[in-house]
Amino acid sequence: MEWSAPGYTEIKQLGTGASGRVTLAVHDATGVRVAIKYLSARLLRDPSALARFQSEARLLTTLRDPNIATMWEYIQDDGGAAIVMELVNGVSLRALLRENGTTEVEAALVVLKGSLLGLARAHAMGLVHRDYKPENVLVRDDGVSKLVDFGIAVRQGSAAQPEGTPPYMAPELWQGGPASPATDVYAATAVFFECLTGHRPYRSTEPSVLGYQHLHAPVPFHDAPEPVRELVRRGLDKDPARRPDGALAFLTELEATARAAYGEDWEERGRRRLAALVALLALLLPTPQPPPETATSLARTVFRDLGSGARRVLGTNARRLAMGGAVSAVAAVAVAVVLVNRQPPEQPVGAAAAGPPSQVTTAAVSGPPAAEESRAPRPEAEPVSEPEPDTEPAGTPRAVPQNSPEPDRDPDPPGRDPRDDPPPPGTT
Repeated sequence: MEWSAPGYTEIKQLGTGASGRVTLAVHDATGVRVAIKYLSARLLRDPSALARFQSEARLLTTLRDPNIATMWEYIQDDGGAAIVMELVNGVSLRALLRENGTTEVEAALVVLKGSLLGLARAHAMGLVHRDYKPENVLVRDDGVSKLVDFGIAVRQGSAAQPEGTPPYMAPELWQGGPASPATDVYAATAVFFECLTGHRPYRSTEPSVLGYQHLHAPVPFHDAPEPVRELVRRGLDKDPARRPDGALAFLTELEATARAAYGEDWEERGRRRLAALVALLALLLPTPQPPPETATSLARTVFRDLGSGARRVLGTNARRLAMGGAVSAVAAVAVAVVLVNRQPPEQPVGAAAAGPPSQVTTAAVSGPPAAEESRAPRPEAEPVSEPEPDTEPAGTPRAVPQNSPEPDRDPDPPGRDPRDDPPPPGTT
């Protein structure tokens, strides 16, 4: 059996790689869900790999930022080593790109902004991530992104051996030059370009060819939408001195460009787009969200958490259904009048409307008990302007009339003499 961190109960594995695995677990003492990153047993016996893992843990204890996944605890004993981290209920940017190809411009700008905020915190502490890529960006179900995996981060100005993910490595890394904040700006721009176009700036399966492209090939900024081409051109400049001076400076340029091209509410629209893309991959979330709650009655369906456009469509359908119900009621009255003398009236039939369940369940349920509803109150439905809501609460039986008194008839209409009527049968 694989070693597991003491004090935690593992629920399921979220991912695996050459360096180890990541699992979803619960802290036994508090019940809090966490993500645990384990170093593989093979690397545990490698002193340099273990030292790097420990260095990442020490670094993460100093990085506290809303756009960086928070580290809670480092655990190591004879059985293994693990970093316990905040559970980000989201999917990787790589998964979104694999499923959709692109994210659209405003969503790509939101991802870039969130990443630049996280990188700016690292840069302020003198650190360079060096491995920014779609796999290391997690997008939550509300559209907010978080940066993870500082496994090969170094101090600014460090000239170590070239490391990173080749499609996103800056030219200076290919040449063995020192890492700087501009190095992360280059990688973030390459990912931004991929979100916009669906492909990387430079593509080759040969590392030597890919390195040459990063060093000498023209920047393909013309492939990006026109309003953001200058961001791509500057962020992918071959010379780190001509790129924006760190993540914070690049963020200032990004926001000015986004407001000018897409308006003041560009970020809100971008987050909604990201949230919609994550919803399409809901089964990949560590803790999948329940589907939207619904309530159904004979002539009304209310979907909670929907936009105004959907509510207008539902309102129109409700009016049509109500008109159909009215026509059916008139027809029922007419039939009842015809049959009133042929058969005794039946008991009124009630149309019981089912109230929304307090929680999703897979078992067949005849009706939720009152105790269940009191423990889990339902959220209030959003108001619908038209048609007007029923005054009766959902679930109130509505009687369908079975018969109706015939209208009064004038026994002697004007202009008719009762003596002209033929005698009734059997009279003389």
